[in-house]
Amino acid sequence: MFKESYNVLGIMSGTSLDGIDIAHIHFHIENKKWQYDILECETIPYTSEWLERLKVAVDFSANELTKLNEDYTLLLGNTIKSFIKKHKLNNLDAVCSHGHTILHQPQNGYTLQIGNLPEIAEIVGVTVVCDFRVQDVKLGGQGAPLVPIGDRILFSEYDYCLNLGGFSNISFEENGKRIAFDISPVNTVLNFYANKLGLAYDDKGKIARSGETDLNLMEELDALSYYQKPFPKSLGFEFVKTVALPLMESYDISIEDKLHTFVKHIAKQTAFALPDRSGKILITGGGAYNTFLLESMQNYLPEMNLVVPDAKTLEYKEALIFALLGILKLRKEINVLSSVTGAKKDHSSGKIYQI
Repeated sequence: MFKESYNVLGIMSGTSLDGIDIAHIHFHIENKKWQYDILECETIPYTSEWLERLKVAVDFSANELTKLNEDYTLLLGNTIKSFIKKHKLNNLDAVCSHGHTILHQPQNGYTLQIGNLPEIAEIVGVTVVCDFRVQDVKLGGQGAPLVPIGDRILFSEYDYCLNLGGFSNISFEENGKRIAFDISPVNTVLNFYANKLGLAYDDKGKIARSGETDLNLMEELDALSYYQKPFPKSLGFEFVKTVALPLMESYDISIEDKLHTFVKHIAKQTAFALPDRSGKILITGGGAYNTFLLESMQNYLPEMNLVVPDAKTLEYKEALIFALLGILKLRKEINVLSSVTGAKKDHSSGKIYQI
């Protein structure tokens, strides 16, 4: 499918469990460069029942995971179908969907994103491109992060692209190669403690700001083995459940102090992850609304220009880039970089389900 313009939906559900991000996007090629317009976009929140189910799914049996995948595919398909109907969209070239990550164990040759079953195309009534991570893991890669090729194609004017979602990930050019990796947990931990206070999240980091740094906890967090590993590397919720939270919970300090300490930890690890601490960095994802986190990052990166884009790009950048990955797959062009994931080769990943 080689065209000069594409009319697609990008779909993303992140580990922070904010909901299902849906973005209607027009892509076109101008002077051999991809351009985009984000049109209608919406985040559809999960019901409390679905939130609880997704939170505990990491411990599900194989049969429970199969049922979850079937149910989630139905939920996702109908959510997309309702969005298309609501906005009276037609002539869509494709729906490009990430699905929702439940298990991510590339070291064991396994990753699972639910909502990517073939039935989704029948429900939506449009060609669906999805399941972008599995092939990369089979090729020996981390299966993550996948967004960096979109950073290279769409946001090349920035020295770094940083996403602050359930986890933080960074992307940049080094010696002619795109380098990217997950830095640390972000909202998977911050939201956990906000939830303990009966809140969905810590608005602008106000609660974290009110706390103090626990130097012993900070030292133990910084010493975690993941931060010493070279890239390519990636994180899954298993890391939060088995490493980060048990460590945090072993400290008998206030939630305010835990949030404060972890924000400082995120900021510090972000600074340590950058080969050059000057230039211009694009910051997107829900964590970009955490002003205390951004201020903490600026303190660790005094010579860096932190750029937060318009609201649509901030909130829907991942949906935007998975839309682009889907188009590249339809065009049989490379959409996963081995320099990022550690796979044996660059490749065109994803499954195409046609109606």
